[in-house]
Amino acid sequence: MTTSSSVQQAREALGKRLREIRMESGLTARELAFRASWHESKCSRIENGRTGPSDGDLRAYAIHCGAEDQIADLIATARNIDGAYVEWRRMERSGLRRAQESVIPLWERTRHFRAYSSWLIPGPLQTPGYIEALLKSIRDRRDLPDDLDEAVRVRVDKQRVLYNGSRRFAMIVEESALRHRIGGSATMAGQLGHILLLATLPNISIGVIPLDADRTALWPVEDFWIFDDTQVNVELVSAFLTITQPHEVGMYARTFAELTDLAVYGADARVLITSAVDALQ
Repeated sequence: MTTSSSVQQAREALGKRLREIRMESGLTARELAFRASWHESKCSRIENGRTGPSDGDLRAYAIHCGAEDQIADLIATARNIDGAYVEWRRMERSGLRRAQESVIPLWERTRHFRAYSSWLIPGPLQTPGYIEALLKSIRDRRDLPDDLDEAVRVRVDKQRVLYNGSRRFAMIVEESALRHRIGGSATMAGQLGHILLLATLPNISIGVIPLDADRTALWPVEDFWIFDDTQVNVELVSAFLTITQPHEVGMYARTFAELTDLAVYGADARVLITSAVDALQ
């Protein structure tokens, strides 16, 4: 997977806009390619969303089509598209702290958080020990610069949003995520106990989908976050994906609602969490 459909749609929309700029200027694709010293197929690839234009490509479109006043907006639009799919190696090239800091503005403006996880305990619910073990593994596996202590501090500090009563959190985890041992038995026992404590807060809902739930209609999917009703973030093996197309955000919202129906809450969820603690003995 290299892009989501939302990224592709955005590229196609930008290509359509560039086609309109070219046609309004009276230039054919071949004439523009000649003036810009491009292969004659390049205009077609850009305008059909098959190739993402560089800043230089966008300047060439604007200058040769007499639309210099649109250069800045075209470049900003293209960069926003590129930002929708960010490889971890790009986000983390200076270390883990930057990746943790990058989502702070989003967290601060969000009022309704929804998260689903089949792999790990969701970030706001993680203890410092769990966070340290997780980020240390990522640092070592990806051979990143060592800013582990700073990254852990940033991630822990972000959790202050949990204690702001104006924000609501709905978290769903697969029971398997409770049993994946991160940081060893003692760290996991502390982590699971912390979840039991957070579940008592009035603005936090924690559901667990049992291992024996009937998954015929909906099986485990990729981990995802929904921020209000405007954005979805998905963590892939190779990249961080941001989805903003309304119909795609709606798909994730409907999937979350269906996953909610599979989960158990309250006393039933506590039984599963306690069972995971007991399995650590």
